[in-house]
Amino acid sequence: MTRTPTTPTTPTTPTTPTAPPTSALRIQAPDSRLAKEATELVRDAVSELLYDHSRRVYFFGALQGARLGLDFDPELLYVAAMFHDLGLTGPFHASGRRFEVDGADEARRFLRAHQVPEDSVRRVWTAIALHTTPGIPEFMEPEVALVTVGVAYDVAGIGYHDLDAADREAVVALHPRPRFKERILEAFAEGVGPKPETAFGNIKADVLAHHVPGFERGDFVRLVLDSPWAE
Repeated sequence: MTRTPTTPTTPTTPTTPTAPPTSALRIQAPDSRLAKEATELVRDAVSELLYDHSRRVYFFGALQGARLGLDFDPELLYVAAMFHDLGLTGPFHASGRRFEVDGADEARRFLRAHQVPEDSVRRVWTAIALHTTPGIPEFMEPEVALVTVGVAYDVAGIGYHDLDAADREAVVALHPRPRFKERILEAFAEGVGPKPETAFGNIKADVLAHHVPGFERGDFVRLVLDSPWAE
């Protein structure tokens, strides 16, 4: 990656690191007003960890979409990626709903305020709501599928070698991931821990089992056997 040369300094002079050039990325983020306002909203609402993660989800999802030859709307994919973890933040800890739904609802409000067509709103809502439900999004619209693909790539390394190392390194240079594995699991636990009932039947139960003392998983078999039905 090419960097702009800097003037040498003495060891006692602090230097300010410069962000890597976005030109190193083969796929760019949308620069529309809608995308810019989504960026500002999310940047103000989430931690640096979740902001960088959300941006990487867009880039990895878009790169995978280009590799697969999918015809997707970059703007819709971007908004969905940016909002996908918003529901983990403090204002939603007492909502009683899955964090995916909280994020999806906020994205829907944002898009409707910008007079985005309802079919596009639906795609973004669905992409966010299903991004932790593997096995379904891949059969839906490209924007829905690619949010899950981007999340799976960044969080779990699924499809890691599908992308060129240069593309992967360019994304991470723009949005670094120091101690990301540990920190993202902590963020999941902090976001879902206050409403553990919402982890029933989904992958966040695994997170709470590792990070929340005393957490007890819901048991679907017991739910069926202990139901009020006689048989």
